[in-house]
Amino acid sequence: MFKKFTKEDVHSRSNIKSSAQRGLKAKFVDQYEGLEPAIDNVIPKKSQLTLIKCEDKIQLYALDGEVVLFQYFDDLIPTLKTVHKYPQGFPSVQVDRGAIKFVLSGANVMSPGLTSAGGKLPEEPLPQNSIVVIYAEGKEHALAIGKLLMGTDEIKEKNKGIGIELVHYLGDGLWDFTE
Repeated sequence: MFKKFTKEDVHSRSNIKSSAQRGLKAKFVDQYEGLEPAIDNVIPKKSQLTLIKCEDKIQLYALDGEVVLFQYFDDLIPTLKTVHKYPQGFPSVQVDRGAIKFVLSGANVMSPGLTSAGGKLPEEPLPQNSIVVIYAEGKEHALAIGKLLMGTDEIKEKNKGIGIELVHYLGDGLWDFTE
């Protein structure tokens, strides 16, 4: 989604009213319940969020020039910088070492990379279209964020095809974007 993202993809910028900001925070916590204890650190109460409207119906929400989260249709998705600061708040999966170079070049995650010896899927099943943070075997920080194309149980069962559609990864246009 952000593979070739640049400042030319930005259409407009505007400040968000505090009431809309509260609603955004509530929706973000609804989507990622584990984030509730840290939400006031992610988006402080007296802060000014900026809405940046971009191509393809993507909306970025920036705080002090750094994009904190973005919206694609109805999904609110954290940026990797947010995930690195608050890793406990988001559902996650792990890919094996062999998948790292492909994920970092923007490729979708194949099911065998999640089910092999180095891969890990969560104990509690996640439904199709869930947003997940992707970690790599042997690495401390997340390397990507994606959307499950099938539920985690189905990924284990089928073990073939694309399991996760990549949305945002280290080194893509959003990672380097500054307001």
